[in-house]
Amino acid sequence: MPEQELNNLARIGQLDKVPFSADLLRKMLATARTRLQDAQRTDNSTETRFDCAYTAIRAVADAGLLAHGWRTSTSKPGHHQTTIGCLVHTLGVSPATVRVLDALRKQRNLSDYDGELVTDQALHECLQQAATLLQLAEQQLQPLTNKNTP
Repeated sequence: MPEQELNNLARIGQLDKVPFSADLLRKMLATARTRLQDAQRTDNSTETRFDCAYTAIRAVADAGLLAHGWRTSTSKPGHHQTTIGCLVHTLGVSPATVRVLDALRKQRNLSDYDGELVTDQALHECLQQAATLLQLAEQQLQPLTNKNTP
C-alpha cells in the first residue's frame, strides 16, 4: 500500500523517482543527527534551535523517501509538507504524529517568513519529535545504510 500512495504522488508531480544511494542515506541521517545536536545547544537562540530541530525532522523525512526510491519535486510548492506527509508511508509514522509535525512546519514558516517568535513549548515539542523520529529512522533504515550502491 505505501508504494501505491507514493506512486500516486508521483503521478501528480509531487514526487520524483531517484536511484537509491546508501551513501546519500548515510549523509541524510548524519545531517539529522548534527542538526539535532545543534538544536540541543542552549547557547543558540530559541529560533535557531527550533530551526535546527525542524531541519532534523525534514532530513529524516527525506531519508525515508530516499529509502523507497523517491524525493519530493522541489519545482512544486509544498515540498516540505509533502515530505512530512509521506512519513506515514515511508517510516510508518502515525497520522496523528504527522499532524504534529505539520504544525511544526507551519510554525517554522511563521518564524522564517513572518518573524514570529518561537515559544519554549514549540521548541520542546520540536526537539522531542526530532529525537523520536531520528531514533525510529535509525532503527528502520540502518540495514540500508550498509548496502553497496553504485
